[in-house]
Amino acid sequence: MNFKDLGINENTINLLNKRGIKQPTDIQKESIVYIKNGKDVIAEAQTGTGKTLAFLLPIFENISPKTNSIQALILTPTRELAIQITEEAMKLKESKDINILAAYGGKDIGSQLNKLKGNIQLIIATPGRLLDHIKRKTVDLSKLKTFVLDEADQMLLMGFKNEVEAIIKETSKKRQTLCFSATMNPQVKKLSYRYMKDPVFITIQKEEVTLDNIKQQVVETTDRRKQDSLCKVLDEDNPFMAIIFCRTKRRADDLEVGLYKRGYNCAKIHSDVPQAKRERIMKSFRNADIQYLIATDVAARGLDISGVDNIYNYDIPETVESYIHRIGRTGRAGEKGYTCVFIDPKNKKALEEIENVIGFKIGRRALED
Repeated sequence: MNFKDLGINENTINLLNKRGIKQPTDIQKESIVYIKNGKDVIAEAQTGTGKTLAFLLPIFENISPKTNSIQALILTPTRELAIQITEEAMKLKESKDINILAAYGGKDIGSQLNKLKGNIQLIIATPGRLLDHIKRKTVDLSKLKTFVLDEADQMLLMGFKNEVEAIIKETSKKRQTLCFSATMNPQVKKLSYRYMKDPVFITIQKEEVTLDNIKQQVVETTDRRKQDSLCKVLDEDNPFMAIIFCRTKRRADDLEVGLYKRGYNCAKIHSDVPQAKRERIMKSFRNADIQYLIATDVAARGLDISGVDNIYNYDIPETVESYIHRIGRTGRAGEKGYTCVFIDPKNKKALEEIENVIGFKIGRRALED
């Protein structure tokens, strides 16, 4: 099955081909036709499966540039994800020139207000900023055709349930609703069924990211010696691009200072870093101008960055799912990946849980003193 079989127009297919996207992914094959035909869809799919294009491509097919109203809204929990989806949407503009507004906190509301005076057909937003616009009466969602709730599980985890429901109340009852989520927990299902009409349920099997293409190792250390241990590993590996995960913002701050003093090319992202700066850092990292991105889980949620060779878990994640999610950012598309987790004695139980779920004992990496 190709994009033409899914009803995608020739101009868009040519654009995708130029970017090296020749064949639809599983989530795209399963969902595009339903979405294009106006069906409500609940899709369970991980980051990195191509879900953004799964909803953007049919939205672009269905939007009319001549209609002066907001026809599609994509709601996402984090600014980073809103930026990433906006970048994808902008790449499709060559095939159909529609007006797109990105509305998220940290971005100047004045420029957003000015843009809203124009003819906007697609909005990509975070809940807080969109509600701000709704209260100011600068956004009218009454003629909305398609509403996308992206990363629904994370949206609820971050406490946005009331905001999401307030936004839905502003939309047309005739709208099409699409819900994309990495996990289909009971809260997501409850929210979805409450606001959807006879939805099609699509589940894309999780890739076995932990086993096939990714070499996993453990470095046993102490919290005091952890930074030295990390630096030894970085010096030995010298990866082209790597993400280093920390448990908290404070840990990320301290690690950035420590690595920077030692001469490493690094930068951190977390929710306290100003938005404009985060955008610059992400652009630099994608362009490989920064070698090491230090991140917290929330800041990195949804970021799909190609070319990441190595993932370093400076702090062991709080859940097995989070571990799998983190390390799944390498070893993509058949490429080999490497991941290393640094543990101190109090992390032994958490490591055992991970090993139980993935079904084997992770190899230990010895460091020379």
